[in-house]
Amino acid sequence: MADSLPSVVAARAIDLINDRPRYLTKSRFKLAVECPTKLYYKGKKDIYADTMVGDDFLEALADGGFQVGELAKLMFPNGHEIASGSHQAQIDETRQLLERDNVTLFEAAIFHEGLFALVDVLRKTGNRIELIEVKAKSFDSGDQYAFRRLHGGISPDMLPYLQDVAFQRYVLGLAFPRFEVNSFLMLVDKSKVCTVDGLNQRFKIQRKNNRCKIVKAPGTNSTSIGAHILKQEPVDEYVDEILRAPISAPGVAMRLPELAREWSEKYAADIRIEPSIGPQCAGCEFRTAGDSSSLRSGFRECWQSAAGFTDADFAQGSVLDIWNFRSKKKLLDSGIRKLSDIKDKGVLNYAEAEDGLSTSQRQWMQVSGEWSGGRDFYLDTALMKREMSSWRFPLHFIDFETARVAIPFFSGQHPYANVAFQFSHHVVESSGEVTHRNQFLSATPGVSPNYAFVRSLKSALGEAGTVFMWSPHENTTLNAVLSELEGDANRPANAAELMTFIRSVTIKKDGSRVVRKGSRAMVDLCRLAERAFFHPSTNGSCSIKKVLPAVLQSSEYLKRRYSHPIYGAPGGIQSLNFVEHPQIWWRESEGKVDDPYALLPQVFADLPPEFRTTLAYAEATEIAQGGAATMAYARLQFEDLQPTVRKSIEAALLRYCELDTLAMVMVYEAWREWINE
Repeated sequence: MADSLPSVVAARAIDLINDRPRYLTKSRFKLAVECPTKLYYKGKKDIYADTMVGDDFLEALADGGFQVGELAKLMFPNGHEIASGSHQAQIDETRQLLERDNVTLFEAAIFHEGLFALVDVLRKTGNRIELIEVKAKSFDSGDQYAFRRLHGGISPDMLPYLQDVAFQRYVLGLAFPRFEVNSFLMLVDKSKVCTVDGLNQRFKIQRKNNRCKIVKAPGTNSTSIGAHILKQEPVDEYVDEILRAPISAPGVAMRLPELAREWSEKYAADIRIEPSIGPQCAGCEFRTAGDSSSLRSGFRECWQSAAGFTDADFAQGSVLDIWNFRSKKKLLDSGIRKLSDIKDKGVLNYAEAEDGLSTSQRQWMQVSGEWSGGRDFYLDTALMKREMSSWRFPLHFIDFETARVAIPFFSGQHPYANVAFQFSHHVVESSGEVTHRNQFLSATPGVSPNYAFVRSLKSALGEAGTVFMWSPHENTTLNAVLSELEGDANRPANAAELMTFIRSVTIKKDGSRVVRKGSRAMVDLCRLAERAFFHPSTNGSCSIKKVLPAVLQSSEYLKRRYSHPIYGAPGGIQSLNFVEHPQIWWRESEGKVDDPYALLPQVFADLPPEFRTTLAYAEATEIAQGGAATMAYARLQFEDLQPTVRKSIEAALLRYCELDTLAMVMVYEAWREWINE
């Protein structure tokens, strides 16, 4: 235990440690491979901030992990689930059942000298055991490079899953050396096609007392699920390779047995492994959202001890903060850690673009704080004017929310087929009038919304005006629906009309080569921001969640326009979701403009605090952090919700998506005013 911990906090930590055995589990092993020091911070939620608390629930909900797990069990009809309460009871029950000649176990508990693994599916036939790890990850069983790269070596995409299996096989071999063990990964095979309707709705989630369970629909069995969309792949070849060669983790490279022993001992004794700082620190979950947090920051403690960072250094920033920079490890290894350590453009491989800002130009602006134009931000006025001159009114600003569900809705669909369930649509007229004109949300359980989505979007956009998106997501989504229509033998009567519309507003690429560009192909405002706009408060990012607060901070026009309750008010700006309570979007606290997303109500207010995930929960709703809309949609699809909770989540989705397109409008308005000054 760190000496700097106050005695009360230390006592809490000891209580937490004594609450259950400190075994090195497969999830803890995976965490240590990411960074061994994380073992010390994990599980001390009353002491250290942890943005991943609750993520297992929400992530499994979003990617279909719960349903995939239950679907896998149906492939082994006579399996026995280890359901004992304590770790020791689970271990004892597993050992007892493995005395049988033939048995299939779910969640088999395997233990040996501080190492603990719950095996998803364990099949014993005589002296032979099949160890099967089930994941909701997709792969193509026809892809010869699904597990191994073209030029050799295990695919980085698959490596964490294979290391997970390797850890389990290692523990199983220690606990039961007399058995011959073969290991498998069971994954979602996206080359397969679902052969029954309503498969995904056969697995509903019920949450009670902070625990979740799957309730299968009556009649759900190995026959009713149709052809298997899960594929059991033998992976001993890769596991053997992992067990033979050293595993690289920050600051260490050793074989799995040595790592498991060392990490197990350190974790059991609650000894902090000295940190090795590197690019992996950028994604550390053990950091606080701000100075107001009562929790400690593991990230901060690591950089204080390993890099000598002071409060001033943290405030100034490190090389981890450089936007879209791929050589962070090289800088860190050379001793360059602070942004202020970078004195030369050459360190960033600086090169100017012929038209607009290059990536390295943006990076240098972020590092140096220098740009031309004399403003507190950079704006390429000439480029902006040239781009805007090609736009035609009315201007259409659209934003989509989508999901990819592991288990398909209907017969004929592939796993992880694209689901376009929501859009928002703002319009700006040539007069400057702004209206939130249209929206779409289809979250009815078991109903695939894609075709209705495109019909509604086509009607909303009409025949005239430039269409805008923020990033290529909308283009990718519509092209995915186009592919679905083209391959659908039971396509709707107006399919040709819908396909013509999609082609008119999208671009199709083959690599970097454009093979099709519609007459109203959507304009990517994110790409325009990258080329023509830089604000220091965004740290180089062009995410709409970063750009919106930045333009609100600097635009006098937006301050005058949105610091009054005109949005949703009679005679003001038309809104579809803020009618009862007109919104003031420009608000200031302690000299800083409030993030509009933080003004939205909580989305998952019905969930226990430990499920309210993401670093910025106190600053904004979870739904404002990318990907959380998918979690909300998954809850609407698969969780057994009360009508009031369902209505609340749907209302939150509508407000969030409306703000996304309003944000685009605000950014456009700020740019328009600045280039005309």
